[in-house]
Amino acid sequence: MKRAALLLAVALLPGCFFNRTHINQPLDPQAIAQLTPGQTTAAEVVELLGAPNEVVQLGRKSAYRYQHDNQKIEGLWVIVLFLANRDKQADRAWVFFDENDVLTHVGATLDADKAEYRMPWSNIDGE
Repeated sequence: MKRAALLLAVALLPGCFFNRTHINQPLDPQAIAQLTPGQTTAAEVVELLGAPNEVVQLGRKSAYRYQHDNQKIEGLWVIVLFLANRDKQADRAWVFFDENDVLTHVGATLDADKAEYRMPWSNIDGE
């Protein structure tokens, strides 16, 4: 009987967990800065950034999408109450090419390293 009560007490003890997930390699800001509209070719983009996550055909033109995700999850449980928080941030880059596979535009947001662990009751500012 004491053993069953001890096992029940241990099973109901509070606990917490942390998890971190990365999808794809982080994008290199220095490599993105080397992309020059009107000069850089699609082959050079692939050489600098690697294979894109997605290739979109836009008539005779095309666009490559690159993305890296960084997700952090934390949780807390106390008997029957479970609280969790997730912060998912991403690096994204789109590169656009003309019909001759020469770069015309590039746009990037590099926020993946801004993902944070926060307690479930915290707001976005971490307060």
